[in-house]
Amino acid sequence: MSERRPRVGVTRRLPSAVEVLLRQRYDVVQHESPGPLDAMALVAMMREVDALLPTVTDILDEAVIGAGLGRCRMIANFGVGVNHIDVPAATRAGMTVTNTPDVLTEDTADLAMGLMLALMRRMGEGERAVRAGTWTGWHPTQFLGRRLSGKTLGVVGLGRIGRAVAHRAERGFGMKVLAWSRSRRRGSEAGTRIERVNRLEQLLEASDVVSVHCPLVATTFHLIGKPQFAQMQREAVLINTSRGPVVHESALVEALETEMIAGAGLDVYEEEPAVHPGLVGRENVVLLPHLGSATVESRLAMGMRAIENLEAHFAGRDVPDRVN
Repeated sequence: MSERRPRVGVTRRLPSAVEVLLRQRYDVVQHESPGPLDAMALVAMMREVDALLPTVTDILDEAVIGAGLGRCRMIANFGVGVNHIDVPAATRAGMTVTNTPDVLTEDTADLAMGLMLALMRRMGEGERAVRAGTWTGWHPTQFLGRRLSGKTLGVVGLGRIGRAVAHRAERGFGMKVLAWSRSRRRGSEAGTRIERVNRLEQLLEASDVVSVHCPLVATTFHLIGKPQFAQMQREAVLINTSRGPVVHESALVEALETEMIAGAGLDVYEEEPAVHPGLVGRENVVLLPHLGSATVESRLAMGMRAIENLEAHFAGRDVPDRVN
């Protein structure tokens, strides 16, 4: 009689190579429809599997984890951020929680730089004019933007992605880089011209571009709000590729409407997938549909990293990416 294979619940469709490998190694319970699972469906899936492989769209709060208690002893998250998982509740329930760090750093950093360029050079406005047929040809004052090279970049959160953005800005665009993080250290990063500051307002007051790269935790919820926009330069722009609720979206709309700041480039939103209506119609805002890790390379690597964590868990080894 063959030994029972572990059963893994997968909440969204994943890259085909990842799904093939999962099916080779486990009995897979796959959610097939394109939308996310609701709370009842998550509970039902958890009750019939040994491990759950969720994504950022799956809200695993204390109620869901408590109701789903049974054979499930692992949550192998497909992604770096785990703010959608009540990690303390999972820990109390005896569940291991893992994530997939490192593999999406470069692609998210590339996207942040792309948002800076699109915003500063008014690429979105220009592209819409061409598609709409309203472009009448080149002239000297059309869609005048601002140069990115040589400007001052303020990086909020100097983790893996923040550092990658800082290095691109410094080395590729000759930008001066200021950095602030919750560790509140200050001084220069070894081998770079990145200068840490010990107060967020120092960074905001001095930066032409402010790029947010911190995780969503209790202390970073609405970290950038009305007081912070008031500290920014009137010609400064905000970039957010971290988590939507780090930026107070209503305060951002007010800052744009009152010309407190010059623009914003966003890949994440406070109430995803909903976007504040005050952002949608503005030409000085670039809006992307959460594309930070959306490359073939990143999504494949994320899936393989999740499988590595599953393998270690079922083999009784220390999992490489435990977050609890």
